[in-house]
Amino acid sequence: MSSPVPTTSSSSSNPTAGPTAATSPFWGHFTAMGDDPLPVMVRGEGCYVWDRAGNRYLDGLSGLFTVQVGHGRRELAAAASEQMSTLAYFPIWSYATEPALALAERLTGMAPGDLDRVFFTTGGSEAVDTAWKLARQYFKAVGQPDRTKVISRDLAYHGTTMGALSITGLPAIKEPFEPLVPGAVKVRHTSSFRSGHDFDEEWGEICARDIEDRILMEGPDTVAAVYLEPVQNTGGTLPPPPGYFARVREICDRHGVLLVSDEVICAFGRLGEWFGSDRFGYRPDMITFAKGVTSGYSPLGGVLVSDRLAQPFVEAHSTFLHGITFGGHPVSCAVAMANLDLMEHEDLLGNVSRRASGFQERLEGLLDLPIVGDVRGDGFLRTVELVRDPDTLETFTDEECAWLLKGQISHRLFESGLMCRSDDRSDPMILLSPPLIAGDDELDLIESVLRSVLTEAWTSLQHR
Repeated sequence: MSSPVPTTSSSSSNPTAGPTAATSPFWGHFTAMGDDPLPVMVRGEGCYVWDRAGNRYLDGLSGLFTVQVGHGRRELAAAASEQMSTLAYFPIWSYATEPALALAERLTGMAPGDLDRVFFTTGGSEAVDTAWKLARQYFKAVGQPDRTKVISRDLAYHGTTMGALSITGLPAIKEPFEPLVPGAVKVRHTSSFRSGHDFDEEWGEICARDIEDRILMEGPDTVAAVYLEPVQNTGGTLPPPPGYFARVREICDRHGVLLVSDEVICAFGRLGEWFGSDRFGYRPDMITFAKGVTSGYSPLGGVLVSDRLAQPFVEAHSTFLHGITFGGHPVSCAVAMANLDLMEHEDLLGNVSRRASGFQERLEGLLDLPIVGDVRGDGFLRTVELVRDPDTLETFTDEECAWLLKGQISHRLFESGLMCRSDDRSDPMILLSPPLIAGDDELDLIESVLRSVLTEAWTSLQHR
């Protein structure tokens, strides 16, 4: 399949107002070269952003599952400015800074279980790499050097650096860079749509057992970690079946394997809790995070680590041989503290919890459209999956999918003032992840635009 399809259109760009993406040296991420000029975004406020031509859009993807507190928050700009005026940068290689110390204390106080250490990075891919490296060095320190492999799920996205890309389960974005880091193996994901199974404890047992089967196949003494998102984003916001994480935790404990909860998307309120592992009641050995910790106002990521994994380093006075120049950047840490303050003071977790069922109900209302086959997700992280035939749930051909998403739906959503993600990395679907401040007006607008655009798309498909 091709890369994700952004809901963008050149019709609202104004090439006379400044340099365009087509004429500048700018190279967009996951963006096809030579396409129409890209929209240029210039301002954001609350749940909305504006392009160069003055058109307003509801940011239905929170930038990239990131902008929890909404756009244009001057409190976060003030926190960055104050820290820049005090200490703009200093490394945390053999030093500490006050913002990094304060944020570490706060995060470990919020984290589940015994996650009492924080290793800071600048983003999610680095956090995923860091957790793998830490697992490897930890097992060498405790006399199990053969534990180097990691298990993750099919279709799961865990990042784009070489280590994180190896853990990622999307063949299309891996193939140009192979061979990747060896030892990253895949198991089934948890979607029951088209599986013939109900989304119940039996399905949870089947999915969890696949992890154990793979551990046994690889050899338990060679497996270091299992990486799982609380809700798997790619593949269509796949929540865990009942009992799934309890069984996975049991399996990991039985075989001495670490459980890494990749919460780059799911942490900091996206599912109505500080951490997705809290939402589903399991205790990981590490949590990778980024995105929402600063609402994207400054780059920051990291790994929350069980204290027992740090003990071999503490007891031997040894060094985790890993570091990043801008990891734990003092400005980013100060912004993160201000961001968490806002989330607490405005009860954004409560807002998600109170509105999650209403969000789901609005989207489930779209099931009366023949093009909509499934609606799923959790909190403010939801998917509408599209089908070619509502009775058989037949999906689209690659050619139909490209025509539908790129030629029809993505442009019409954007023209209708809704930014979200039309994704064809598995079956065609629309992913939604609004800022955590979103209220009924925003959720109503999402439902209204989707209904209009999907109705148009189905009609166009029938007359093709």
